[in-house]
Amino acid sequence: MHNSIFLDIGNTNTKWKYKDEYFSFPTKNFNSKKLPKSSQIWVSSVSKKTYDLRKSCANFAHSQEKYKSLTNAYSDPKSLGSDRWLAMIASYEISENNSFIVVDIGTAVTIDAVDRTGKHLGGLIFPGLEKIRESFDFFPVTSIRDLNGLGQSTKEGWTIGTFSIIINTINLKIKELKIELPDASIFLTGGGYHIIYKFLEFDYAYHENLVLDGLELYANYVG
Repeated sequence: MHNSIFLDIGNTNTKWKYKDEYFSFPTKNFNSKKLPKSSQIWVSSVSKKTYDLRKSCANFAHSQEKYKSLTNAYSDPKSLGSDRWLAMIASYEISENNSFIVVDIGTAVTIDAVDRTGKHLGGLIFPGLEKIRESFDFFPVTSIRDLNGLGQSTKEGWTIGTFSIIINTINLKIKELKIELPDASIFLTGGGYHIIYKFLEFDYAYHENLVLDGLELYANYVG
């Protein structure tokens, strides 16, 4: 699999891994000609655009009922987004038979929990910060250092309010899950991490390319 391309097509960015190196490009400007030549491409896509990949040597990843002892909670396993499943696969291998929680902060935010037996307990999906702010695109935003208190202008109020939706939801859900899974490792991924990390109230490990690493593991497994 060393010469394979592992491709993650997201709503905002498209990333790929080739010969243990990582690359990224805005999805809206991406086309398959930007990829190196390879006889095999493994693809995870949450975008409606698949370019001309279906005509090539591409293998599209789908969520499975099981990966080793990792068991999908969905009654229809393929209806779980492949990006979430692949992030869980990578986290499963990192966690070494311990419970874990995956938080992917992208165009959408997803949270998935897995117990120490590998049972996926389910997850959450909600809009990311930019999607929330697009709901009222005439409101301006500003930078913030503190989520406490109230805004003293429309700009401050909208910035703090929308930011708080994301941060408070993540912090609250992790707090709840840690009661059920006190020893769970928490893995974060996704491009939105760099905007919110200062406001997180729990210990975690950040892995920028969790989906791509999971895609490579998936490819080796189904092979």
